[in-house]
Amino acid sequence: MQTIVAQSIENLSSRPAKKVAIVQSCYIPWKGYFDLIGSVDEFVLFDDMQYTRRDWRNRNLIKNPQGTAWLTVPVKVKGKYHQTIRETEIDGNRWQSDHWKTICQNYKRSPYFEPISTLLEPYYLEREYTSLSELNRALTEVICQQLGIRTTLKWSWEYENCEGKSERLVHLCEQAGATIYISGPAARDYIDPLLFEAAGIELQFFDYTGYSEYPQLWGEFQHGVSVIDLLFNCGDDASKYMKFPSRKLRTKID
Repeated sequence: MQTIVAQSIENLSSRPAKKVAIVQSCYIPWKGYFDLIGSVDEFVLFDDMQYTRRDWRNRNLIKNPQGTAWLTVPVKVKGKYHQTIRETEIDGNRWQSDHWKTICQNYKRSPYFEPISTLLEPYYLEREYTSLSELNRALTEVICQQLGIRTTLKWSWEYENCEGKSERLVHLCEQAGATIYISGPAARDYIDPLLFEAAGIELQFFDYTGYSEYPQLWGEFQHGVSVIDLLFNCGDDASKYMKFPSRKLRTKID
C-alpha cells in the first residue's frame, strides 16, 4: 500500500493542478453553494444520486416580513421507488408564476430589484421545465454568470459510475483529472480519505463559516437563505460577502 501511495503522490506532482467538487443540484441554492463552485475548476452536478424528499433539491428559503418562507417546486415522486434526482420530473408549471410573484412581493423594496429581476424573470415566466435537474442547472448557470464564476459545470453521467460512496467520488475525480477534491464539510461523516490518498488526490473540506452579515430586508439576519437574497440586496457589492471578494458582478445600478 505504501508503494502505491508513493507512486500516486509522484504522479500527482507531475500533473497540472485541477480542483474538482461533486455535489447534487439544488434549487436557487444559498451563497455557500456558489462559493464552492467558484473555488474549483470543475463542478460535477451529482444528480445520479437518489432524490430525497424535504431537501434542498427542490426547495429553498427566501426572506419575508415573517422571517423566512419556503419556495418549493412540486415534483412527481413515484411511491417507494428510489428515483434519482436526474429522473425526478416537475409536476406542472403553475408554480413558476407563483414563485416569481412571491419573489417580487418580498424583494420589490430591495436596492437591486430592477436589474436582478430583469435577469431572473425570463427563467420563471418565459421557460418551461420538465425535469428538476434541468431547472436547477439553468438557474445555477445564470447565477454563476451574474457572479462572474466561470467554473466548468458537468453532469455526473458524463462520466462512468461505480459502487460505493467514496469509491464513486474517487472514480469521478480520476476521470475529471482532479488533483484536488474539495468536499462539503458534512461528508466527513462517511468519506474515506485513504481512497483519495491511494489515488493521488488531495482531499480538502470547504469551510462555510465566517460569513459577514449584509444589509437584508425583513428583521433578523438569516445566512441560510437563497443567494438571490444577497443579489437583490447587495447587487455589485455581493462579492464582498462571499469567500472570493475579487469576483465582480456583471449588473450594476446607477
